[in-house]
Amino acid sequence: MIIDFRLRPPVNPYLKGKMYNLERNKRLSESMGMYQSASVLNYSMDMLLEEMEEAGITLGVVPGRESNPGMGDATCEEVTAIVDSHPDRFVGIAGVDPTKPDEAIARIEKFVLNGVLKAVCLEPGALPQPLYGDDKKLYPVIEYCASKDIPVMMMLGGNAGPDVSYTSPVQIDHVAADFPKTRFIISHGGWPWVQEVLHVAFRRTNIYISPDMYLFNMPGWQDYVTACNFFLQDRFLFGTAYPFLPLKGCVEHFMKLPFKPEVLPKLLYKNAAELLNISC
Repeated sequence: MIIDFRLRPPVNPYLKGKMYNLERNKRLSESMGMYQSASVLNYSMDMLLEEMEEAGITLGVVPGRESNPGMGDATCEEVTAIVDSHPDRFVGIAGVDPTKPDEAIARIEKFVLNGVLKAVCLEPGALPQPLYGDDKKLYPVIEYCASKDIPVMMMLGGNAGPDVSYTSPVQIDHVAADFPKTRFIISHGGWPWVQEVLHVAFRRTNIYISPDMYLFNMPGWQDYVTACNFFLQDRFLFGTAYPFLPLKGCVEHFMKLPFKPEVLPKLLYKNAAELLNISC
């Protein structure tokens, strides 16, 4: 059993975004020693479902995004439709625009508290006017999520902003300290600041780390593994960042990494299931 914490299926709205640009996708896959999935090359949901079965991936977590036209929006309505079409295969996260807090909170109430989506996704560095992750403009939305015990995913790593400063773990250190009871998920795992983000996660036990694509053949992977074998074993989330990397290739690679056998169920599905309150 495996839960993939970052999987964007080949359907609209994701097909409209640049993540399904095959030339860019190929470049990213090959740079990490991987290959393109057949389902990506054929833009095929049916083939993706077959690949999930072959890779042993039970559920894919589909993150939404709003106010990010350059990368391709995925509204709460669209993510909900994906989940509703395959409720046994996908779990959704609501992407909202934190610069419009009243609207964002109303959408969280509708689609998370009273809908099927399981958490909230913020991508501050990718907004039309980029913000740092600890900008106080984000706080009304985070405060609302804190009051309702809703996990908050933040994209802080990789190409999460116009320059590398937008991936700095200092941001989540500030936010996690200000909201100590809120569970924060760091997609892209704070890469390339691997040791720094792991230090922050060591200090702030409300931080979950999901390096997704940056765990595979990228500098710093050894440090993620070391952390998972010890203090991070209850707060790590497996992810592929599909369509950038292939499902089967990632699972096979992951299983060859030097994880302690006893922590693998936590890393692969137990942590994600507990965090999102889903049964497996």
